[in-house]
Amino acid sequence: MEMKKRISLELRNKSPSEVAELVLDNCRSGDGEIEGLSDEFKELEFLSMANVELSSLAKLPKLPKLRKLELSDNNISGGLDMLAERCPSLTYLNLSGNKIKDLSTVEALINLKNLKSLDLFNCEITNLEDYRENIFQRLSQITYLDGFDQEDNEAPDSEEEDDEGEEDDEDEPGPPGESEEEEDDDEEEAGSDLGEEEEEEEEVGLSYLMKEEIHDEEDDDDYVEDGGDEEEEADEEEADQGVKRKTGSRR
Repeated sequence: MEMKKRISLELRNKSPSEVAELVLDNCRSGDGEIEGLSDEFKELEFLSMANVELSSLAKLPKLPKLRKLELSDNNISGGLDMLAERCPSLTYLNLSGNKIKDLSTVEALINLKNLKSLDLFNCEITNLEDYRENIFQRLSQITYLDGFDQEDNEAPDSEEEDDEGEEDDEDEPGPPGESEEEEDDDEEEAGSDLGEEEEEEEEVGLSYLMKEEIHDEEDDDDYVEDGGDEEEEADEEEADQGVKRKTGSRR
């Protein structure tokens, strides 16, 4: 399918100024040139033209908001200097599988000040001695080359980067979050104070009950002791009467 026709299908009845993402992979460019793209795509942030037999970027329009450009598996060998003028916001550039051979070709990207990730995998330039060191030295603005930084740490997925950016945006309004935490702390403190008061009340209630039980036991003991004395006195009176009876009968 020709690139122009593919673009019209991808628009889906939208105007070019409404499109933020455009994927044209595996279509066919005319004579290795870009066709169908214009300055009207001013809101475009992601453009993918992988495997479209592209050999020149001369007809790439001005895309001021473009952040990610996929150009893998094409026939590009140079002409990268115009990217800084046409796509000044570019942060990610994939040129893997192209015909880039020399360091001087890549040096043309030095004016892409926002470029953080560059992919040259499967290009002849990767066979040069100290290839990675030379690229990082010439393009000091980039963080990742072929998916890894200078310490061989793997680059995060683009989706993870987007998620992190959204989380950062959500976390920006700090005061509301702080106030919520303060409210939670106040609630926890209030709950702990209430719990302490309840514990104190339980302790007071228990001590009161214990005192009552002790008091009852003392009363019972007093009662038992009093009852015992009376019984002993009654026994003694009965014994005296018995003695008197016996004495009387003898007389």
